[in-house]
Amino acid sequence: MTDFTKGAAWMGGEILPIDEARISVIDWGLTHSDITYDVVPVWAGGFFRLDDYLARFRQSIEALRLDIPQGDADIAQILHDIVARSGLRDAYVSMSAARGVPLIPGSRDPRECGNHFYAFCVPYIHVIKPEVAERGCHLWISKSSRRIPEDSVNPRAKNYHWGDFTAGLFEAKDNGFDTTALLDHADNVTEGPGFNVFALKGDRVVTSDHGVLHGITRKTMIEMCRARGLTVETRALPLSELLDADEVFLSSSGGGAIPVSRVDDRIFGNDAPGPVASQLRGDYFELMRDPAYRTEISY
Repeated sequence: MTDFTKGAAWMGGEILPIDEARISVIDWGLTHSDITYDVVPVWAGGFFRLDDYLARFRQSIEALRLDIPQGDADIAQILHDIVARSGLRDAYVSMSAARGVPLIPGSRDPRECGNHFYAFCVPYIHVIKPEVAERGCHLWISKSSRRIPEDSVNPRAKNYHWGDFTAGLFEAKDNGFDTTALLDHADNVTEGPGFNVFALKGDRVVTSDHGVLHGITRKTMIEMCRARGLTVETRALPLSELLDADEVFLSSSGGGAIPVSRVDDRIFGNDAPGPVASQLRGDYFELMRDPAYRTEISY
């Protein structure tokens, strides 16, 4: 019997075990990072905010001038099918649209490639391990790498241009920190690898509105903060303002609200998660079970 316990992939109309999924070595998605993707979480057997993730994926496809035959309903069905086949109750579910292989060998014209779609699911991934989030993430602000300017690579189209993030991650790990966030060239905080950044001061929450992916979990955090009576501002977030905050937290589809207890040598809340971030973390996982936001999976 075929083993799908590690995950499943949809490639070219077939559902395969994740270990058997393949793309061409000359696919521009691989060789040029000419690809967009999105990730929707599955929690306790249901997709969370599936329609929102599908809408953003479609916006990214259009922004990159990709053309795939699958409509949103087709993609939703494919995602259902691979999760059901895998049997995973908590899953990281990825959908990708890639530029593909040149239809004319040797062509350098992006219009002459065979665009294609694929998807896969694996067990749920926490971008910050739960035990680290529980003690408070230690966040390093990269000193050697700045965020790719948004007029060069559009951060609102989810992408694999991770050269800046990878340099920051090496720096963070070499300095004993859990992860990194990058500044833009005006010393404003942008985002990190797989997450947005929030600063709380009094009853005001600030998160960057430029140089960042407008994450679905970011949107969820903004809604939850406002529901708690907090004022939310989406604007430039100077590093000095982040360091002066009462609390700092991250948001990601891989973990929800993630409290931060250190930014560089600045220690927050006696090196422990702040009360608001901790409340939001609990709120998020409760919301993932709310029928109003869920699309149940038939296994």
